[in-house]
Amino acid sequence: MLQRGVWGVVATPFAGSTFDVDEQSLARLVEHYDKAGVTGLTVLGVFGEAAQLSSEERRTVLETVVDAVELPLVVGATSLGTAPVVEEVRLAREVAGDRLAGAMVQVNSADPHVLAGHLRAVHEATGAGLVVQDYPLASGVSIGTEALLAALRGLEFVVAVKAEAPPTPVSVAALTATLDVPVFGGLGGLGLLDELACGAAGAMTGFSFPEGLIACVRAWHEGGYEAAREAWLPYLPLVNFEQQARVALAIRKECLRQRGLFLESSVRPPAASLPPALHEQLKRHLAAVK
Repeated sequence: MLQRGVWGVVATPFAGSTFDVDEQSLARLVEHYDKAGVTGLTVLGVFGEAAQLSSEERRTVLETVVDAVELPLVVGATSLGTAPVVEEVRLAREVAGDRLAGAMVQVNSADPHVLAGHLRAVHEATGAGLVVQDYPLASGVSIGTEALLAALRGLEFVVAVKAEAPPTPVSVAALTATLDVPVFGGLGGLGLLDELACGAAGAMTGFSFPEGLIACVRAWHEGGYEAAREAWLPYLPLVNFEQQARVALAIRKECLRQRGLFLESSVRPPAASLPPALHEQLKRHLAAVK
């Protein structure tokens, strides 16, 4: 099973007009996550713009992370079809080796039988434990909670679930009540407090201040809701600001640049860049949490 806590979701930095992977900034970012005290890292997820990377670039990202830190890794697979997912997971196993704590595979069908068959095929072909990501905004696939539960029952190779289908606290409550695997929230931490109250194992998201996520989760375990709320409150305006539709990725990458972790904050087309109208407000939010 995946260890509880905060799994930092890693953005992929790019440089120059050709948007080359910036290995130096990537290493600096994951070293920062390590020093902050994350449980592990999630690499090549939606936030990592993995769908915009070539196979060779994915290898470069994984090799850079593996060389920079010794944390356990969850590695995302971007495809929905079984054959390409198998290829992606095999690459993750090849590069990460025993550092691979789980391969994150998206829900690819609303039919529980189809989904269960997909997950079994991926595991049988790769031997990897799987983190099942229910993120309809990214996958385009919406599955009901009961159907998801039906698909996952009895799949002993599933090491965690990432619940990102709103309302996430409702999904977390249902999943944790039935499944014997950790369930993590995402979506930038918007529902973190309520997800913890409903049984979440922690957070797996790309919020630009992992320190805040860690403080909230630790406070929850040490002092319960009130302590966690107090720890999370200073970050909530920025959490909300970062999670704006269409530009969330651009905002977070600019936050990371202003924190000195990235040299550039560019996103690969067709992702939307940061609108100039938001620059001043972003500075205000960052000043409030530095």
